Amino acid sequence: MNRYFCELLGTFALIFFGCGTLVFMRSEVGPLGVALAFGMTVVAMAYAIGPVSGAHLNPAVSLGFLVSRRFGLWDFLAYVLAQSAGAIAAAGALYVIAMDKVGGYDIAVEGFAQNGWGAYGVRSVFLFEFISTFLFVTVFLKSTTEEGAGTVAGFAIGLTLVAIHLAGISVSGASVNPARSLGPALFAGETARSQLWLYIIAPMLGAVAAGLLQLTEVLAFRPTSNSLKRNGATLAGRSRADAARHFQPRP
Repeated sequence: MNRYFCELLGTFALIFFGCGTLVFMRSEVGPLGVALAFGMTVVAMAYAIGPVSGAHLNPAVSLGFLVSRRFGLWDFLAYVLAQSAGAIAAAGALYVIAMDKVGGYDIAVEGFAQNGWGAYGVRSVFLFEFISTFLFVTVFLKSTTEEGAGTVAGFAIGLTLVAIHLAGISVSGASVNPARSLGPALFAGETARSQLWLYIIAPMLGAVAAGLLQLTEVLAFRPTSNSLKRNGATLAGRSRADAARHFQPRP
């Protein structure tokens, strides 16, 4: 139960800070500020709740773990429910705050951090979400293995999310996370809800592709140094093993 609550809390934080920056501060901080808000929240949650739940904060990430056989079906379903609940709760909190703005807050005019397409067509948005989620989940899965990024895995994951936002905010809103799209869409109006399907299907397909890639072991680490083989894990190797345990959800 602790794992599921951590996923709810972590996803709440991601939506509250990331989408909150979009709603209240986008004109002040610009795309870079928005990207950092999402990415650095992921970094913070990785180290805060990673030892308990793995800090997925994203149904697509959990699906990647499921497909790569690092996660069970029932845990996947429970994680998705917890993540979705956290995203909806955070969006609800942002809605209450926005509606109390002096002079009023018009969602139709100012938006509500919802994802959607307009400047780019649906095919462009679908392709961006699919490719970005594939790359993001690949980084997440690979960084959290014993041969992965070690104790800096949280930064690798968070900075990847920053890069995705810098590349794609103007294309698709850079979701790569069905829960992130779900929460704001419920409060943003009919158009956002009618486009929500893409922000569920494209990231989940990208996650499946990333999970299948992990099963092929194309990215598997194979040491070639004879000394490494003789002497066993180096300090860096032990660091990577520690990180793998850090981001592995407790049973």
